[in-house]
Amino acid sequence: MHTESLLSRFAWAPSAGPRPDHGLVHVHGETVVPASLDATFAFFSDASNLERLTPPWLNFRIRTPLPIAMREGLEIDYQILLHGWPIPWRSRIDVWEPGVRFVDRQLMGPYRWWHHEHRFVPVPGGTRVIDQVEFQPRLRWVSGRMVKRDVERIFAYRQETLSQLFAR
Repeated sequence: MHTESLLSRFAWAPSAGPRPDHGLVHVHGETVVPASLDATFAFFSDASNLERLTPPWLNFRIRTPLPIAMREGLEIDYQILLHGWPIPWRSRIDVWEPGVRFVDRQLMGPYRWWHHEHRFVPVPGGTRVIDQVEFQPRLRWVSGRMVKRDVERIFAYRQETLSQLFAR
């Protein structure tokens, strides 16, 4: 799909604002995969693998044409299906430190604020994959608990899927 079509398609999506001073929710997850740091980071450097790590109930689809060369400043368009509603999502890679970490931040999409740090640490027998997310749902006073539960379910699925993929 042409870039202009993507932009017009997402024009209605709510933009994320600056980092809120209060009301942030934090989710932390980690798992050790039986693969080298280089192999693990290479897996995460391939944006198409994000679809494999996202639960099927979100119907997650990357809208930016593949392959995507990951780098700082890169913007990627996705779409998810959230409780039956198609939601466009655009994220930006704010930090890209190959073999160490990368950080993505939502520019527009379902959250008022979304900041996700992915860290990679070599450990005996593999690599520890650490996800640290801070977010603030829109209408948090109404949806906060449900959204936190959903995010925790997403990361539990991600950890289980990572273990299965790297065990093969």
